[in-house]
Amino acid sequence: MAPGATPSWVIRENASRPVLLALYLREVLAIASPVELPRLRDVGAVGERLEIDRHDLLERQWRAWWAMTVEPEAHPSPVPLELVPAFDTEMALPTSDAEVLAAAVVPHAGAARAWAEWAHENYRSVSAARLGNSYRAYAGTIAEHEREVGRRAHSFELNVEVLPLAGVGVWWIGAMTVAVTDTLRSDASAFDDAIHPIIAELA
Repeated sequence: MAPGATPSWVIRENASRPVLLALYLREVLAIASPVELPRLRDVGAVGERLEIDRHDLLERQWRAWWAMTVEPEAHPSPVPLELVPAFDTEMALPTSDAEVLAAAVVPHAGAARAWAEWAHENYRSVSAARLGNSYRAYAGTIAEHEREVGRRAHSFELNVEVLPLAGVGVWWIGAMTVAVTDTLRSDASAFDDAIHPIIAELA
């Protein structure tokens, strides 16, 4: 930041289709990671699990893809990416060390894409109904933090993924990305209380 420049903050809130797609596949493939993140509501494992060594490999490959999906700039692929045809342009995996994952996701492509579209559109309709309250929610929390610490907030960026998870809360899923349950996001007072420690940590 240049001398004398005003601190700035950027908060992006979304229920992004790539993250939703990855979480749906996490459920249907019975992947445990990340263990601290609750499961999706009303989605469960489909089909038989792979034998244990192959399932462990599947989990490892999914975790690498998850990191690239949540924060692609922080986790670039060491090898070129290749589209998975069954997902049209919605899923690209590394050309090596993702073979087990690529094979496992294909049978779930149609259902995964439809569910991600439904969940994303549901978020958009609920978000639109808030009529600009999203910005005010974050701005109010930052202003409160500034009053508490007696200074302007440091410059920071935060991505907020609002997801249909079975739990209620906020979880870090990347260096500057948190997952928030949609039920918590719909409760203005509870959301303010929950997001405050996140803002305090960054600002």
